[in-house]
Amino acid sequence: MYCHDRNKRARGGARPRRLSHFVSLLSVALFCLVASVTSAGTASAHGSVIDPASRNYGCWQRWGSDFQNPAMAQLDPMCWQAWQADPNAMWNWNGLYRNGSAGNFPAAVPDGQLCSGGRTEGGRYNSLDTVGAWKTTDIRGNFTVKLYDQATHGADYFLVYVSRQGVDPSKQALKWSDMQLVKRTDRYAPSQNYNIDVSTSGYSGRHVVYTIWQASHMDQTYFLCSDVNFV
Repeated sequence: MYCHDRNKRARGGARPRRLSHFVSLLSVALFCLVASVTSAGTASAHGSVIDPASRNYGCWQRWGSDFQNPAMAQLDPMCWQAWQADPNAMWNWNGLYRNGSAGNFPAAVPDGQLCSGGRTEGGRYNSLDTVGAWKTTDIRGNFTVKLYDQATHGADYFLVYVSRQGVDPSKQALKWSDMQLVKRTDRYAPSQNYNIDVSTSGYSGRHVVYTIWQASHMDQTYFLCSDVNFV
């Protein structure tokens, strides 16, 4: 059922059914209102990698205005399972972080849980660890990670990893030993947009770019998986 076409569906029918149509229409309208408020309210906090898009940001970007479309199951099955598991993982695309990691990230985020930040936020983002053919962004050996920080937290540093050649993230859960560190930055002053230039070689095909953002305002760390295809 779609928010945008419910009015059309509710117009027909015999007179005795009008009350039931009205109740149904009202229910859908309330649902759409709640979804809109939730989406608007969460968009003002924290941030994420927007290019190459993190898993949940990409799902929100592609389907946020059409998240009830059953065609998603065939067109974008990894996003479909994520929306079914917990829509708030997409509405809160900018809230995938952990507090208090103290720089010991493998202790805070176990193998197999890298994309959910160690099942952070009560398991809201668990679906992002699901193994499968997530939609990819085409990139080259030299690429730029673009991160949006609406809360202007700043960064003590960024770490950018790429999954090793031969590791297929569409068939196996990611482990720390699968990841190669390709970039460590210095501090970034508070801003809303950060560009991290990365230079690599030897990668081809499907990989995951894994960005760790250590925010400056407190010990708050973001763990962000972006599915890419090196061309």
